[in-house]
Amino acid sequence: MSRSRSQSTEDTDLAIAEPQFNFPSDSWWFPASEKEYRKGIDAVDRYFTRLIDKDNADTQFYARADNLNAWLGLVNKRLGSLAQRLSASVGEYRYNTDLAGDRAARQATPGRGASVVAETPWLQIDDVFYEARGSTWALMHFLRAVRVDFAGVLEDKNAEASMDQIIRSLEQSQRPVWSPVVLNGDGFGLLANHSLTMASYIARANAAIIELRRLLSEG
Repeated sequence: MSRSRSQSTEDTDLAIAEPQFNFPSDSWWFPASEKEYRKGIDAVDRYFTRLIDKDNADTQFYARADNLNAWLGLVNKRLGSLAQRLSASVGEYRYNTDLAGDRAARQATPGRGASVVAETPWLQIDDVFYEARGSTWALMHFLRAVRVDFAGVLEDKNAEASMDQIIRSLEQSQRPVWSPVVLNGDGFGLLANHSLTMASYIARANAAIIELRRLLSEG
């Protein structure tokens, strides 16, 4: 968002902040994760301080359709990965589509056959569920901010309703979990499957993001 074009120079503080926020969350000592995140927060604060300085023309935030579209592309991939991991809670055979759509495509190592088994280990079911729940909670707040910062872009593309639908789907993913444990019943079994329910909300949000990206690029 701080760059007008792909060939423009990146902001120095944001270049520092991005890898700090990608630091592993389970580092308890030398260095602690919290210290690395704090470095990222401090770098973003410096960017914000420069951003509100009217005499500093070198620090910018560009509310452009192409910038928003590029960021939503990253969100699209992230949500798609979460939905796949959540859906694997019940275990299923999936067709291998790694090279689908390109006859000339190749991969570095031998393929896994025509079908692959996707199943989340039983002890990791709740880990994946709450990772998805936390990710969608954070994304929901990002999109609410985008709704404000890119209001002009969304209005020009007549895409306000699409953005609101994405936010609403993510809000549904934050509904209270009344069960004391994350249930992992079969899709149409007697017990609920919280992972599949979360995956459905994420899939709905992701489908709306794909539609929003189309509006931003073609609308």
